[in-house]
Amino acid sequence: MAGKRKRDDGTDDVEAVLDGLYTTPPAGFVARREELAMAARTAGRAEDARRIHEARRPTLAAWAANLLLRSQPEESHRFLELGQALRTAHRELDPAGVRELSAQRRTIVAALTRRTSDLARDAGQRLSAAVLTEVTATLQAVLADPDAADRWATGRLHSALVPPSGFPSGPVREGAVRSRPPHPPRTDRTDELARRRRERLTRARREAEAAARKLDDRRADHTDAETAVEQARDRRGRAQREVDEAEESLRRAREALRTAADEEQRADERHRTTADALARADREARRTSREAERLEPSPEEQE
Repeated sequence: MAGKRKRDDGTDDVEAVLDGLYTTPPAGFVARREELAMAARTAGRAEDARRIHEARRPTLAAWAANLLLRSQPEESHRFLELGQALRTAHRELDPAGVRELSAQRRTIVAALTRRTSDLARDAGQRLSAAVLTEVTATLQAVLADPDAADRWATGRLHSALVPPSGFPSGPVREGAVRSRPPHPPRTDRTDELARRRRERLTRARREAEAAARKLDDRRADHTDAETAVEQARDRRGRAQREVDEAEESLRRAREALRTAADEEQRADERHRTTADALARADREARRTSREAERLEPSPEEQE
């Protein structure tokens, strides 16, 4: 959410360039990324070019979440503070605080999801129900997970965030009220079953998170491929237009060549005709000159 930063030479700092890049809608992200990377390489900033080129294209949900953060800085800051307060209440087992903040959480997450949809629509992107579900999940993750909150605060998410199953717990503050009564004593068998269940649940959660990340990556790859196809089609269209123009130019040039050949042939014929006429005129001039000389009176005849 920081403002633009400039280098000593007046160009944008790479962090500012990356911030701006992540405001680009996903459909134009790859082309804009390569344009910025090329500009950095041309300016001799190889490391900046590498960082820009390695920027991952965001999914539509991630882009929308970034858009919310950058377009609504004050609301986003208050939302981050709400998450911190919620996590503190859960950590300290404060039932009253949890109830109050949880009510705020549900209302605010719903409102921010709608706001994100409006912002995306204003930017020319309509968000489907599935994408809005990912936006909601990302906002819930921001409230529950400090790492997720830190990632969102950068404004450079490339995939939707997955919320944990519950808020993190911590040591009970002295004198704190417990929200639940103590568990009844367990047998060793019950403890073992519970331990195994927790292990399976932990593995399942890890696998679900890994699958969600993989799904986001595949979506991003698929969108990159779609963008590449569109760019290739555009290049093919431009090349075909150039071929058409070249063929039209060739057709006109050939037509001009035929016209010039016809004109050359007519000129050759005229040249031969005038040459023949010139030769005849020359012969006639010499003949008449000789005839005039022959008829000229001699000196004796003149006396």
